[in-house]
Amino acid sequence: MTLEHFASLYDALMEDAPYESWITYASRHLKEGGDVVDVACGTGTFTLMLAEHGFNMAGADLSQDMLTVAEDKVRQSSQTVPLYLQDMRELSGFTELDGVTLFCDGINYLNKEEDVKRTFRKIALALKPGGVFLFDAHSPYKMEHIFDNQLYGENEESLSYMWFCEPEDEPLSVRHSLTFFMKNKEGTYERLDEEHYQRTFLPREYLFWLKEAGFDYIEITGRFGEEELKDDDDRVFFKAVKK
Repeated sequence: MTLEHFASLYDALMEDAPYESWITYASRHLKEGGDVVDVACGTGTFTLMLAEHGFNMAGADLSQDMLTVAEDKVRQSSQTVPLYLQDMRELSGFTELDGVTLFCDGINYLNKEEDVKRTFRKIALALKPGGVFLFDAHSPYKMEHIFDNQLYGENEESLSYMWFCEPEDEPLSVRHSLTFFMKNKEGTYERLDEEHYQRTFLPREYLFWLKEAGFDYIEITGRFGEEELKDDDDRVFFKAVKK
């Protein structure tokens, strides 16, 4: 997966993302003023929002391009948020954290069972006993119905895109093929192509792997933690507490 082009377009695509709902969910479960790392932080929008809500934040992402955008946002803000170039599967250097967040389907970029299990173990090591791990994932319903050979798109003057979702061979997996047409300074359009592979697992599988990694008091919900998970929810929310 290459994110070089995607990083420059990510915020435009995320303009309508439910950041406030993620903030409400996270604030409900994280220790007030606690030390929190936002894993797969991308361009840092959510990380900075949590910092503005009083959490002592840091961010980690495997894309230097994403972090470059995030660093610029930090410089323009009044917050102090260190950023680290790290793969979530190899998370290191953090201890005694009060919380870890991993939102906006970041977990779905892990397409192997062992990668998910390894990430859970690394996050457990970074948390103090009683520390909270919060994340969300695409639901099986979303993979099988919403992403099933669907074409999405938007046509604006400065940026247009086509986004095709095609099921892959592995269970509950999808390949996102994106074609962007971005207007440049000369008034012409540059075409950029990206492909992203995502996979999800059954909620009960995530539950089992969390327990294996040393988590307890695990809550699985829908609608940003407001309701019990339903079969047709598109996103699954997990709260897990380190033993």
